[in-house]
Amino acid sequence: MKQGKRYLEAAKLVESAKAYDIGEAVNVMLQTATAKFDESVELHVKLGVDSRHADQQVRGVVVLPNGTGKTKKVLVIAKGAKADEAQAAGADYVGGEELINKIKNENWFDFDVCVTTPDMMGLVGRIGKVLGPKGLMPNPKSGTVTMDVTKAVNEIKAGKVEYRLDKTNIIHVAIGKKSFGAEKIIENYQAIYEAILKAKPSSAKGQYVRSISISSTMGPGVRVKA
Repeated sequence: MKQGKRYLEAAKLVESAKAYDIGEAVNVMLQTATAKFDESVELHVKLGVDSRHADQQVRGVVVLPNGTGKTKKVLVIAKGAKADEAQAAGADYVGGEELINKIKNENWFDFDVCVTTPDMMGLVGRIGKVLGPKGLMPNPKSGTVTMDVTKAVNEIKAGKVEYRLDKTNIIHVAIGKKSFGAEKIIENYQAIYEAILKAKPSSAKGQYVRSISISSTMGPGVRVKA
């Protein structure tokens, strides 16, 4: 794939064979973020596990200390008092079967996270085939199937992110924006990296963290020391 002139100029600032300390890596990454918009900062962690095995899955959630820089739209599927609670907590959309039908029939996806109460999972399950591929299916492990909808909405709005392995055993997760500056990005990095270390499966053998890199939306990857 042919790279643009800006990318090639940015890549000259990075020593590709070097693994930087996190502070130095963030500073180099910020130097390469030269786009005219506020680029996201992305973390990529390759793990020495096999995601094909259920006992080697790595996933979880972290509330980043400085948020993500993006305000997420939250849909809550609930009824009665729990629906009222979700409204009061600041959910963007709250409803029941009518919203499930809207997703199913109108291909409506104007939300970033879907939260539901356990008693509504039967209804939500009807649209699992469309929510799942988009990463929007509620899951107890990510805190999106819960009776405590206030906590769920508040944490998502505060900057909760979910991390999980892809098919190549790499975790990709956004940890902020260029405008955050080095200190806040490093704090977010440390929060998510420590969570990934704690999530190491007991069945994982050998080297757990194989490689780490950070990059801006349009910039090259910068390797980080594990």
